[in-house]
Amino acid sequence: MIDSYRGVFGAVPYAIRNTDSWTMRVYGVIGALATAAIALVVTLALVVWMAETAGVPSGTYLFTRSLYVVLGFAAVAPLLAPLLFVARRHRRELPVAAGYDRKLAYAGFLFLASLYLGLIVTAPADLRDPTESVLLSALYALPRPVGALFPVLAAAVVFWTHYRLRGDVEDGSKPGNGSAT
Repeated sequence: MIDSYRGVFGAVPYAIRNTDSWTMRVYGVIGALATAAIALVVTLALVVWMAETAGVPSGTYLFTRSLYVVLGFAAVAPLLAPLLFVARRHRRELPVAAGYDRKLAYAGFLFLASLYLGLIVTAPADLRDPTESVLLSALYALPRPVGALFPVLAAAVVFWTHYRLRGDVEDGSKPGNGSAT
């Protein structure tokens, strides 16, 4: 009998309960807390922004508010993706490569770290602390738009990891291939 998890909110505990990987269990807790924190910050910031621009005629502000929500979703989706992939895999008992759960957890941690690196690069100059750290100085020296590349590349790694490992099973079958090669 398939134990259902009833949507995104049930998929997180389902993935944590059903994985054999301790790395995925730790990522499940940290990833879920990070997702909740990001969703809360984005929601509160949007409410404040809407209050500040309430008297302004719509147009550009309406578009940028919508874009803000899309960017918030773009930060949350790759954090939840490893958990959703693992929950789906266990619920459907799909064959995958060895270490699938663990490697997806590593990809999720990579995305979380990339968000932090992106925030460092895009920090306004008045919020940057003087430092003697070579790494931090190098990140501060990068142009601000480069800060978006870290999360974009890490999100691609999350989805590539899932795509690559979902069909690599011992019998050699690949996704979309009906027979073993």
